[in-house]
Amino acid sequence: MPAHPLAAFGIGTATFSSAGDGTKVLDSNFAVVNLGTHADVAEVLARHGQHAGGSGTLTFSPNRLAEVVMELKTTGGADEANRRCLATLRESRFAENPGLGTRLAVIVTFIDSLDVPPVDAHDAYLRLHLLSHRLRTPHSINLEGLFERLSTVAWTSQGPADPDTLAEVQSRLRAEGRQITVNSVDKFPRMVDYVVPAGVRIADGARVRLGAYLGEGTTVMHEGFVNFNAGTLGAAMIEGRISSGVVLGDQSDLGGGASVMGTLSGGGKEVISLGRRCLVGANGGCGISLGDDCVIEAGLYLTAGTKVTMEDGSVRKARELSGGSQMLFRRNSTTGSVEMVPRVPDWGGLNQELHNN
Repeated sequence: MPAHPLAAFGIGTATFSSAGDGTKVLDSNFAVVNLGTHADVAEVLARHGQHAGGSGTLTFSPNRLAEVVMELKTTGGADEANRRCLATLRESRFAENPGLGTRLAVIVTFIDSLDVPPVDAHDAYLRLHLLSHRLRTPHSINLEGLFERLSTVAWTSQGPADPDTLAEVQSRLRAEGRQITVNSVDKFPRMVDYVVPAGVRIADGARVRLGAYLGEGTTVMHEGFVNFNAGTLGAAMIEGRISSGVVLGDQSDLGGGASVMGTLSGGGKEVISLGRRCLVGANGGCGISLGDDCVIEAGLYLTAGTKVTMEDGSVRKARELSGGSQMLFRRNSTTGSVEMVPRVPDWGGLNQELHNN
């Protein structure tokens, strides 16, 4: 183990494709994640796994797990969550799953630094878990190269499967009279299949990706969507789209069909955030950052280049107003021009009865 503490480590299981050399990672699911804590447990795991230090992933057999559990039980001091997880995994029997063409293994993943890119798929999955567990906020973890680390996976009703062998799997299962549903073919799974944060409501689990950060009190309605490395920092109502990289503050509302411009499409680098008590009306949109107590009227998509008429009659591009607070953007119904008028925080915020999560 390195002289300095690990940034994070996780204990869980990984699914591998049985095709080819059997090393293709389909997913990693961490039952316990540790952020800069429980170095004693990490030391025991690394020693039994003969881990030299730095970032990396170890695979544990049931016999090796039994040795780890016995040492932690004998020495004491290890926290209960890690010990309970390891004891449970020790009793499991993982092997090939011919039906899906996969195999499952117990893993422990170590991350030396969250400031450098992930080294492999397990590392990438652990970082996504840290975000969805609210242990780190969006943009606080280096996710450079994340897409290259993750495989495209067929997410089915019976677990992750390799798209390259999916047709064969479907034929075999149907011949056995078994039904399999393919929910999506994507690099990211549904968050709720891995992490369910406390105090949130999610109407459609398929619309929140693993790696989303949902603040306590957040409600994601049926048509709402939250991407990875994005989300809400407090209670919020999400009826529109939160693209990757976007963060909404406490008590903000993203209306039905509304969206906030992310950093993925077109290679955009500008990180967009909305402050507290903001409202983007239905079918509206935002391409600049907003401070607190701002409103964009329904149907108005405000891009960085939108020309905005100010209260004094001057015209400015919206990007010049980025980050400002107490602004109301509306389209003049007579002239069609976009206007900004100062406003006071009087819209009242979210409906507290609806947000009793």
